[in-house]
Amino acid sequence: MAPVTTWTGREANALRNALRMSVTAFAEHLGAARRTVAKWSSQGDNVLPRADMQAALDTVLARATPDARERFESLLATGTSGATVGTTLPNAGMDTDTGDDGQGDSGSDGDVRRRDLLRGATIGVAAAPGVAPLLDALVSPRHPNAVTLSAQQFSCAVAAAKIDYQACRYERVLDQLVTLLPALEPARASAQGEQRRHVEVLAADLYHVVGSVLLKVGDRGMALVAAERSTRAAAASEDPVAAATSARIMTHALMTNGHDKQAVTLAGNAADVLDQDTRLTSADAVAVYGALVLRGAVAAARSDDRETAQAMLDEASRAAARLGYDGNDRWTGFGAANVLLHRVNVALTLGDAGTAIGIARTVPLEKVTLAERKASLYVDAARAYTQWGRYEHGLTALRTAYEVAPEEVRCRPAVQRIATNLALLAKGSARTAVVDFTREAGIRL
Repeated sequence: MAPVTTWTGREANALRNALRMSVTAFAEHLGAARRTVAKWSSQGDNVLPRADMQAALDTVLARATPDARERFESLLATGTSGATVGTTLPNAGMDTDTGDDGQGDSGSDGDVRRRDLLRGATIGVAAAPGVAPLLDALVSPRHPNAVTLSAQQFSCAVAAAKIDYQACRYERVLDQLVTLLPALEPARASAQGEQRRHVEVLAADLYHVVGSVLLKVGDRGMALVAAERSTRAAAASEDPVAAATSARIMTHALMTNGHDKQAVTLAGNAADVLDQDTRLTSADAVAVYGALVLRGAVAAARSDDRETAQAMLDEASRAAARLGYDGNDRWTGFGAANVLLHRVNVALTLGDAGTAIGIARTVPLEKVTLAERKASLYVDAARAYTQWGRYEHGLTALRTAYEVAPEEVRCRPAVQRIATNLALLAKGSARTAVVDFTREAGIRL
């Protein structure tokens, strides 16, 4: 086996999973802080261990058993490194984990049998929906056969795309966007004065959806292009709430591309500007302000800046209290329940799995009305169970996510990797159940 030239969090996490070690056990084995190993797990390719840790990882891999080294190669070859720390739901029936290695299924068949089972399974072909037509429309928005829409028609079409996105109907959204992007320039050309500014607000929302969908299907670079288009349109609208809304997708795109510190700065600055310009006198302004600082909190956690992440979460809680309800103003899904979901995510990113579990148990699921948000919570649970070796529970959580939003599981490469992790790491009947589920859901292993 060829040595690892440069270790990233992805390879380090693959080695940990190959050794069947928990985050805590692996940290002790390396002589590293638990939070450092958790950061490798959560940030993957976006983090490089220090030079001393690079050497330590080389040593651990060199001393690994042949079986462990074979598992390590398999994990890397499938493009996955094991699940990152996640959470569970209040009714998931899981005991609080102490960080010890999970028991999993005690099936006696080994790794050879596992590979044979996966190789022999007839798995339905599933991949992220094709984005080539969307990218064509994004880079060449003017088309001779563009549909001409009135301002009202354009507004309704953008709203429909937003609704479908929040319902995780990504394939339908892609079809809508391919029609809407070419229709944008004619809509701009036919609008004047206040109507033109309204069209620019719609354009900002439209590019926001484009960026969000591209992030879902894993096209991070083009998502950044869409976010920049959203920012320009929002500036042209002269609407401070639209500008802050576009800052949300730009913050997300920056963070996903590994620019966490810049994302934190942007989110904080944009929230301050929104506060100064609007005094947060409308529900839209409060919701966008709260959603923006939540995005900043996640970015801060990815930068391992616990203090800033906590401060932003607390500020979002104050905004939620000011708003007074869980709603979807300006397409944010913002409210107290959404703040709790982000507290779970931030705790996980910082490596505080026990804290995340405690928070997750307090989430009022009846108030999480958007399919995209609810499915994400169950996906987090699947990631947690997978890491802890409780593969049957992980599969149950993934099944529930699939029931809530099939395309969130079937179309997202990041979620598909969880299924691959389960299939590689589970044994016996648990592994068979995972393979059956992937066939049923149309996930390609």
